[in-house]
Amino acid sequence: MNMVMSGITVEHLSGMLVEPGVNLETASAYLEQVPELVEYAFTDMTVEEFDQMKQNSWHMPDQYRHMDIAEYILGLCDSDIQLQRCGQELLLFQERNLFDLLRYLKYLVDTMRSHNMIWGVGRGSSVASYVLYLLGVHRIDSIFYDLDAREFLR
Repeated sequence: MNMVMSGITVEHLSGMLVEPGVNLETASAYLEQVPELVEYAFTDMTVEEFDQMKQNSWHMPDQYRHMDIAEYILGLCDSDIQLQRCGQELLLFQERNLFDLLRYLKYLVDTMRSHNMIWGVGRGSSVASYVLYLLGVHRIDSIFYDLDAREFLR
């Protein structure tokens, strides 16, 4: 990945042994579609203004951008305990204006699954969020392990 992001061609790696099912040429083609990193220079804007500007421009399909993410997440719940926990967490996400983030994470997880990509089991304080568990961001059931959601959104 570092080579590709640095602009170095990876064609010479095509004979390299990797996990079965991993095609380096296909992976390289996907990475060519990733836009260049953008360096932002702003002096007349506060951090909060910059954050708000960027939060208004999430790159995701309209079906995700306009979905009722709270309704979707609550629809994944199978018990009153899950509904209560998700309701509490969704209020915390809403207070912080993070519903677009949840929509983007839904899109990201769906995209990764559709391309058979692998991501980690979970890391850090994010595993305290049952909402992120339901979305598939991580695989740690925070209700089962009695993790406090406030640990994630402090």
